Order: sequence, then structure tokens, then C-alpha cells
Amino acid sequence: FAGLADVSIAEDIPVEGEITVPVGSRSPDEDYSTLDEPVRDTIMRDLKAVGKKFVHVMYPKKSSALLRDWDLWGPLVLCVSLALMLQGGSADSKDDGGPQFAEVFVIIWFGAVVITLNSKLLGGTISFFQSLCVLGYCVLPLTVAMLVCRLVLLAGSGTISFIIRLIVVVAMFGWSTLASTAFLADSQPPNRKALVVYPIFLFYFVISWMILTFTPQ
Repeated sequence: FAGLADVSIAEDIPVEGEITVPVGSRSPDEDYSTLDEPVRDTIMRDLKAVGKKFVHVMYPKKSSALLRDWDLWGPLVLCVSLALMLQGGSADSKDDGGPQFAEVFVIIWFGAVVITLNSKLLGGTISFFQSLCVLGYCVLPLTVAMLVCRLVLLAGSGTISFIIRLIVVVAMFGWSTLASTAFLADSQPPNRKALVVYPIFLFYFVISWMILTFTPQ
């Protein structure tokens, strides 16, 4: 930088611009952080977000609501609830229902992971956890079907009971399949949608079959 020593700046040349930043230039929203809010507000916000996703599943339409703000809290709650209701053991039985709970839990999550990997390998444009979120939330109709079946079984396990449970499970199976494909269909190449829908069909069919064939001990 030896040549810079000969460079001089005239004293009458004004320096343009302003290097000071006003103290009140930032808006309150920019300074606000979720770390500053009360725990109650955080929990209520998350519960409202989960509730909105449940509404989107019950009224499925082509939307990116589940993909935009994904989470796994709803799928976890649904998986645990369904697994608890599918436990075959009773309080006075030697079988405490542990294996049934583990089987349901593994089938749901392992199946969702396999479908997600299949979707990614076929050229899907959504992320891994977005797909898990959609598949998990769309178990909601089948969870409702399991609850209805438990109530029906309290009245008896005859032919009429089986017919009612069959209608409910078939309807909720179709609901879950249609809801999941409504959210995931647009993320797949047009010529490979059938290859993605078929594993989803099998995934919810297995869960539906477990619900339909459930008989309390």
C-alpha cells in the first residue's frame, strides 16, 4: 500500500451518508421472541396449531396447511391413543397388553417411514418430516373409528355389532386415504402418483384391519 501515502483528501469535501442508527427504528414485532412469552401462551399456541391440523384432516382438501407448519405432536398423540385402545389385555389378565401396544406403535411409525422413503425415491418434493406429519395426522379418522368400535363392543359382539363396526371402519379408512392423498398428491410427479398412493392404501388398510378384528379379552 505504498502508493496510498501520496493520496490526500481535501478538507472541504463533505462526507455523505449517516452511520448512526435511530434507537426506535426496530418494530416491537421484530424484537419479540417466543423465548420471552409465558409457558402458558406457548402451550396454547401449539395446541391451537394441532387443533387446526385436525380440522384440515376432517375436512380434507388440496391444501398446504399440513405441509407448511409441520409438527409431530399430533401424530404422536394419535399413535399413543390408538395403541392404548387396541390393547387386548385386561386388568386381571396375565397379558398386560405391552406387546400389543408396541406392535401398533411400531407398525404406524415404521409404515409411515417406509411410505415417506418411497415417496422421496419416486421424486417427491416434500421433506421427510412433512410426509410423516401428514400420514400421522391422517390417522385421526381411524382413531375415531376405534373409539366408536370400542363403544359398540360394550353393547355386545353379535352380527349387528360387526356390521356397524364394518361400516364405520370402511368409512374412516376411505377418509384417511383420501385426506392423505389430498395433501401428498401434488408433491409427486404426475406419472408416479399411483405408485405413491398404493403404499398409503396398504398402510391404512392394515390399521383398519387391526381395528375391525379387535375383540377385547
